[in-house]
Amino acid sequence: MWLLVALVAVAWALAWLVRDRRTLPTVSDKHVFITGCDSGFGNLLARRLARRGYRVLAACLTPQGAESLRGDSGGGHLRTVLLDVTRSDSIRRAAEWVQREVGDKGLFGLVNNAGVASPIGPTEWMDIEDFRRVMAVHAFGAIEVTLQLL
Repeated sequence: MWLLVALVAVAWALAWLVRDRRTLPTVSDKHVFITGCDSGFGNLLARRLARRGYRVLAACLTPQGAESLRGDSGGGHLRTVLLDVTRSDSIRRAAEWVQREVGDKGLFGLVNNAGVASPIGPTEWMDIEDFRRVMAVHAFGAIEVTLQLL
């Protein structure tokens, strides 16, 4: 019985190792769209994927964020666009830009990273508009970006 359990555990570990070692044959034709690239995780992810050869389409809220990201771009693999995920017209323009960039290849990945971290505080200090602003970015913005890019 214990021998069978040990064999299953070894087979599972080997399958896990084989799966984790799989790589894509080429990433130079893979486009990834990332929202919220002005700073933080989105900025870091955009830079890393561009350095690894992915075609990164980075969406920033501010021109300063886009310019900063463009300044350290990964060998021409990184392009930026301005995007406010709370505005439908901005999302539509960004989706049209993505379509022009990727053409018939389509997107390989979408990272809905845009987010706001304020207001933060005890709930009794916040009003309903504070919650609406957070939901507009974190929920409805991510949903609308995803729907436009499908």
